[in-house]
Amino acid sequence: MEQVQFNLDDILLDFSKDGNSKDTWTIRQAVEGVQIFGGIGSGKTSGSGKKIAEKYLLAPFGGLVLTTKPDEKNMWIEYCKTTGREKDLIIVEPGGEHFFNFLEYESAKENGETSFTDNIVQVLKTVIQAGEEKSSGKSDDAFWENALDMLLFSTIDLCKLAYGKVTVPLLYNLALTSPKGKANEEEANFGDFEHALKAAKENINEQVSAFISKLSTEERRKLNDTFAMDNAIVDAIPDAAALRLVDQFFNGQYSKLGETTRSTIEFSFSGFLFRLLGEPVKSLFCNKPSTFKPEDCLEGKIIILNLPVKVFHKVGRDCQVMFKYIWQRAMEKRDISKNGRPVFLWADEAQNFLHAYDAECQATARSSRIATVCISQNTQNYHANMGGIKSEYRVKSFLGTLATQIFHANTDIETNKYASELIGDGYYKDVSQSFTMSEDYSETETSSMKSERRVRPEQFMKLKTGGKPNNGMIEAYMVIQGNGFSDGLNHKKVNFLQPDYFTQK
Repeated sequence: MEQVQFNLDDILLDFSKDGNSKDTWTIRQAVEGVQIFGGIGSGKTSGSGKKIAEKYLLAPFGGLVLTTKPDEKNMWIEYCKTTGREKDLIIVEPGGEHFFNFLEYESAKENGETSFTDNIVQVLKTVIQAGEEKSSGKSDDAFWENALDMLLFSTIDLCKLAYGKVTVPLLYNLALTSPKGKANEEEANFGDFEHALKAAKENINEQVSAFISKLSTEERRKLNDTFAMDNAIVDAIPDAAALRLVDQFFNGQYSKLGETTRSTIEFSFSGFLFRLLGEPVKSLFCNKPSTFKPEDCLEGKIIILNLPVKVFHKVGRDCQVMFKYIWQRAMEKRDISKNGRPVFLWADEAQNFLHAYDAECQATARSSRIATVCISQNTQNYHANMGGIKSEYRVKSFLGTLATQIFHANTDIETNKYASELIGDGYYKDVSQSFTMSEDYSETETSSMKSERRVRPEQFMKLKTGGKPNNGMIEAYMVIQGNGFSDGLNHKKVNFLQPDYFTQK
């Protein structure tokens, strides 16, 4: 696709009746993030969701689509056909023609800024913690997080030092056969781990021999004791320093951990790797050359990860969270001056794909031109999926980074309260009258200003939900950050029409 010039003030949605420019919604607001809430059957996907998706495709944005339900792939294919973007589709699915080898991709990014190990650790940790956060809140424990970091770094480094490459099967086998402490030595199987450790030492011994052979007589004299020589080797050979840290961790800190603690950390790591070893995930993300990369979205491609959570469950969710995080980092690193194309990140039932760095990524999304769209039934879904004792703050922090919020019909009390509070209070004139009946009749009128919710929580339950009963009309309240609409308010009641409502039963 040829390069297109994008103006952040280009209009995507126009709600004006008299051409007032303030009653519009632009690309600038799109890249500040969108949250859509609505109950079952409220029209959030077929109403505001569909309209925004089509506007993004017409713009034309590139994008990433995460899937929860099996019908989302066909829905997006139809969107792309309608907008002439079908040729830009990259569909990642079992039996398909596209693959993404995440280890291959991350290894190719190694440079002076970050190491291959750092890249892989961040990717794996993000996905693992996203799952643990939902189930038990372990990510609130700094000890658990640090221990997981050290296990990831040490296992990946040992893999590199021993074999010069990192693969999911190698990482999995090393995690399973690592030292388990003295109490378990007789039952433990150290085969793969010991083999890797031996291979790493042999590889480094070759580097050490080469280093010593180049020392002058004077330099050897200064390094005549073992301690001094070891320190010189570690200073001169990065691999030797890495192996020392690996050995200290596995045979020192890790093996001394309590059995319950060590098992929890190990299963968090190996459990995720195990899910990557099964088909179709292994072929899609681990052992075949990549046919596409996240940066393709900057050229207008639309990547659909057709691994719906309702079908593939946890492994489908994990793989999508993994690719989402890699994609977010890639979009953040691009040079806007060279390529200013906005890209969208689309997540219906978005609570399934949250991770620890979402709020951080979204905080800079405008400068990266990432138009995030999150769709969910209610705020409670986010609380349930952002487990841990700090879920309230995490949810508020994340929602606070989405500058446009759209509220469809809903029966969830907490979401309706949140929407009402977000819209805020308005002042109205309260007039009261009093009458006096005595010798003379008198009438007194007093007035005062009182505040009241502009939109009360119960009003969200009454919004139109489309279909035949409403002649295809879907209603929602749209709340925006900034100067507001032409009436000076930060919210507007808007309508979305379902053109095909008459075909619905």
